[in-house]
This record gives sequence, structure tokens and C-alpha cells, in this order.
Amino acid sequence: MSPLRVTHATALILQALASGRRHGFQIMDTTGLPSGTVYPVLRRLEREGAVESEWEDVDVATAAGRRRRRIYRVTSPGMLLVERARARLEDTQRILSDPVLGAVGPDRP
Repeated sequence: MSPLRVTHATALILQALASGRRHGFQIMDTTGLPSGTVYPVLRRLEREGAVESEWEDVDVATAAGRRRRRIYRVTSPGMLLVERARARLEDTQRILSDPVLGAVGPDRP
């Protein structure tokens, strides 16, 4: 696995996967990210070996009356990225909750 840049979107997606969200619609619903962001990130994470996927069993999908879903999970090497993602999200939360750093106004762009 090469060093992968953990963008904000990547961090949100990894956190969603680590907390048990397994298919694209669940990830989109949890993160608020659109499919045009989620699926390219998932493909990149899969190419890098941080995530793996498989198609849901056809009988499960048929019984639920829907199309099959692609199920994603974080790999063991991907757990290192999950930790980086958590740190990134914690930094973001810290900045947003800091009254000086998170301030936006006429004299703060």
C-alpha cells in the first residue's frame, strides 16, 4: 500500500466503514457525501489495498426485493489509514470548536 493522502472525504468514508457502514448508500447517508465523491474514493481505497469489496449474495438481495449491493470493508493494512482519518477528523473538530481558529467573520476569511 502506497502512502495515500487522507482527504476530508476519505477520512469521512473510512470512519463510516470503520463504524460498520458497509455499502455505498449507507456511506453516502452517513457522511452526507454524494455518490460522485464516495465511489471514486472507494475505488481508490480498494486499489491501494485499504478496502476490499464483494458483491452481496444474490439470494439476500432478491429476498429484500432489490438489486445486489457491493459490500466494502477495511482491510488490516487499511486500519492504519483509519487511524490517520480519525486524527484528521479530530483536528477538524478541534479547529471548528476553537473560538479563534473556527471564527469566520468580516475580518476572518
